[in-house]
Amino acid sequence: MNYTLELNTQEAGSNIVFNTIVFDSFKVNIVERYGGRMGFNPKLWEALFKVRTLDNELIERRDGNLRVKIKGDQFEAYRKLTEVLNSYDYKNKLINRKTVEEDYVHFILSLVIQNYQLN
Repeated sequence: MNYTLELNTQEAGSNIVFNTIVFDSFKVNIVERYGGRMGFNPKLWEALFKVRTLDNELIERRDGNLRVKIKGDQFEAYRKLTEVLNSYDYKNKLINRKTVEEDYVHFILSLVIQNYQLN
C-alpha cells in the first residue's frame, strides 16, 4: 500500500503538532499535544487520530465515534516511535529513515484496523 507521510505541521509557538499519513484511498490525521516548552525538551501528553476520506469526510469508528485516543501500552509505543522520528539521528539521516517511517506507519495502520471498518 502506497503512502505519503507529512510530519510536524504546526503553528509557531503551538504545543499541538499535526501529522498526516495519506494512503491510496483514505488518510489518517494525527494530533499530538505536548507539555512544556516546544523549543526545550517537550513531553508528549496525548495523541489521537481520525480517519478521513481523500475528500476530507470523516469516517466513523465501529462504535460510532470519530476519533481514537491512543492510551496505555499503545501510547508508550507511540511515544517511542515519535521520539525516533524527532531525533537528531533521523533528521540528519544517520539512521535508515525508510525503516523508521515504515514502523510508524505500520503502527498507526494497526490502530486503524483495530478501530475502523474500512470498505
